[in-house]
Amino acid sequence: MSVGPASPARPAPNDSAALVQAVEQALTGFFAGRGELVSELGPVFVDATAALEDFVLRGGKRTRPAFAWTGWLGAGGDPDGPHAEAVLTACSALELVQACALIHDDIIDSSRTRRGFPTVHVDFERRHRERGWGGDSAHFGVSVAVLLGDLALSWADDMIAAAGLDAAARGRFAPVWAAMRTEVMGGQLLDVHGEAGADDSVAAALRINRYKTAAYTVERPLHLGAALAGADADLITAYREFGTDIGIAFQLRDDLLGVFGDPAVTGKPSGDDLREGKRTVLVAEALRRADAGDPAAAGLLRESLGTDLSPEQVTRLRAMITDLGAVDDVERRITELTERGLGALAASSVTPEAGARLRAMALAATRRVA
Repeated sequence: MSVGPASPARPAPNDSAALVQAVEQALTGFFAGRGELVSELGPVFVDATAALEDFVLRGGKRTRPAFAWTGWLGAGGDPDGPHAEAVLTACSALELVQACALIHDDIIDSSRTRRGFPTVHVDFERRHRERGWGGDSAHFGVSVAVLLGDLALSWADDMIAAAGLDAAARGRFAPVWAAMRTEVMGGQLLDVHGEAGADDSVAAALRINRYKTAAYTVERPLHLGAALAGADADLITAYREFGTDIGIAFQLRDDLLGVFGDPAVTGKPSGDDLREGKRTVLVAEALRRADAGDPAAAGLLRESLGTDLSPEQVTRLRAMITDLGAVDDVERRITELTERGLGALAASSVTPEAGARLRAMALAATRRVA
């Protein structure tokens, strides 16, 4: 386990690079603090948790801690005050929830790469195979990754517990944290259900976006920051409206990148969402339009989803989805959601500096290319 400074720096509200560094410093310090406990379980566990640490610290925009920290600032949190360090540590714990979600998501989607590296289950599958161990290598890799994802979620709670929040802040924080964890797991289950083809409607896809992504990417992190600051109900409502709209727009952009993104930029193979059979809003809208006017296209799209598509087949499906008007529809939704979310933020009592930062973050999240 790596060793880092005990206390993370306190970034200025508009310094994105400093915030990323501070979050990673907090995470590194937390992992270092697990070292003695981990070592007691022996080298197998030490190696596995080192892989988890590598996964958590390997890049990432630290979007969720950034929204939580900025939400706290926007509700009157003082970055130079006595509570700042504990708040930053608590916000950083969101990255461990994210690690759990990503590790498990990669298993569910049978993804082989993440951020240009082998996914956790693929990494441990390789280790098993190269060392000539008994049993099935793929099953071993999945088993280890499931456990490491669970550990990441457990350690997120441990990081919160050790953050040093005062009793009042913990009391406000706890129910929001609990709701967020339930929502992201429920959203994941809805996604699995959707990929089975049980419901390929736009409404079902939007419900998945709402709970699998929006709730724990923007809405709940902002809500957590507001709760830590003791914000009033009106600001919390505005944050949640802004967070829901921007979070869904964020996922809609992700849906487009999952089909049309550049692998050199996204770190994932082109068209992966089609191969994985994801019932995204993009796909659902394409199916809705095809069902209404082009049954042959609808049939081809349905029979292609979730299969090992060649690059040529991906190109054909991309053209079909575009010609059906689904791409334009998703872009329209992104624009409308972004404008509505920014309107809710502008009408709130968020502090001017944090409000400007949240606006910039929203635009960056909904216009990104990776």
